[in-house]
Amino acid sequence: MKHLFTLILTVLFTLSAFAQDEIVDIIEKSPETTTYYFIRHAEKDRSDKTNKNPNLIQSGILRAAKWSLVLEHEKFDAVYSTDYNRTKQTAQPTAEMNNVEITIYNPRELNSEEFIKNTKGKTVLVVGHSNTTPKFVNAVIGNEKYDSIDDSNNANLYIVTISSSGEISDTLLVID
Repeated sequence: MKHLFTLILTVLFTLSAFAQDEIVDIIEKSPETTTYYFIRHAEKDRSDKTNKNPNLIQSGILRAAKWSLVLEHEKFDAVYSTDYNRTKQTAQPTAEMNNVEITIYNPRELNSEEFIKNTKGKTVLVVGHSNTTPKFVNAVIGNEKYDSIDDSNNANLYIVTISSSGEISDTLLVID
């Protein structure tokens, strides 16, 4: 079991190195650029169908750690999460790495204009759900481009940049 865990960590470190290079190539930042990273929560415990607020399972904990490694070269000014165990647990490693508190948001009361205004010029991680994450991305980019994420997919990374002139670009990466 110890060797398996070591092997998993080695693979995660290797994969995160490749993902970091790809992310750095995508984002050319100026001081006034706003950059958002949107992810869905990692793998959750599905053993109790009545539990509306499950924790992450072991593979989800590893994925949350992987996200922090994939994103380690970014300095996050803020980390947002919905108020569920699975999203907060996914956000926690990246928040800790950047010495920021997790800001709770309600996806049902989302005001994208206010969010953009409050986060202007910052680098922000937003952790949500299979239906709310693409909806939030669409609201920020002003286009109904992304559909809900398949329930088995925890690997999407949406990167949205808003330049100082207001130009918006978006990219979807799959980091599995």
